[in-house]
Amino acid sequence: MSNISVLVVEDENIVAKDIQMSLQKMGYNVIGTASSGEKALEILKDSRPDIILMDIMLKGKMSGIDTAEMVKEEYDLPVIYLTAYADESTLSKAKVTEPYGYILKPFKEIDLHTSIEMALYKHKKTSELKKEVKVYSAILDEKTSPDFIFIRVKSKLVKIKMTDLYYVEALKDYVVFHTSKEEFTLHATTKDIEQKLPASQFVRVHRSFIVRVDRIVSLEQSQGVLYLEGNENPISIGGSYKDDLMKRLNFV
Repeated sequence: MSNISVLVVEDENIVAKDIQMSLQKMGYNVIGTASSGEKALEILKDSRPDIILMDIMLKGKMSGIDTAEMVKEEYDLPVIYLTAYADESTLSKAKVTEPYGYILKPFKEIDLHTSIEMALYKHKKTSELKKEVKVYSAILDEKTSPDFIFIRVKSKLVKIKMTDLYYVEALKDYVVFHTSKEEFTLHATTKDIEQKLPASQFVRVHRSFIVRVDRIVSLEQSQGVLYLEGNENPISIGGSYKDDLMKRLNFV
């Protein structure tokens, strides 16, 4: 725990000293205290704490919320708000900066410790996810490899050959990749996936379905459905997608 560094941003000197003593008692390293948002940003130019404790109501031109917004944009550091104000208006403004927690004054040391540890864990996982998404996006954007796609499954990237992918189905905030062997669920939108799949091989047939063209075995236009090779379940054809689908099929 002694390796975890904290920046305290609190404009009441007595409160700031009390927080600093509590943190040091618990084994945290306090790299400094700031009485204003401007001072906090000056400290961050030279030092990078692991986490920031930020009073929402600060003296000066910048509020704690203003300061946290700049910290988020420029440094991507986790911020926990310290506040004696829990009204809806204040919380609504604070939520926009996506803080990693709130601690209401007066607080107990156990609350301070728990909030810091939870925030650090959440920030670590969020950072790992962002790195994975960057890798995932880079792979999907690779124009020289149209024969496969990588999707993130839990903590790893899984390679799927385009020839194995039969169709993609949207389920609320998720999409399901249906392959010849198994299914994979990914947090994404159908629109995003449609842009990543090669248009020469796949076609959108419904707001919830993207299918591989060469896997289509039959259409029932009167019913507005189609069937894919190896799949007994009918797939709906949306009215706005029908014309484009028919243009893609080689029929007489």
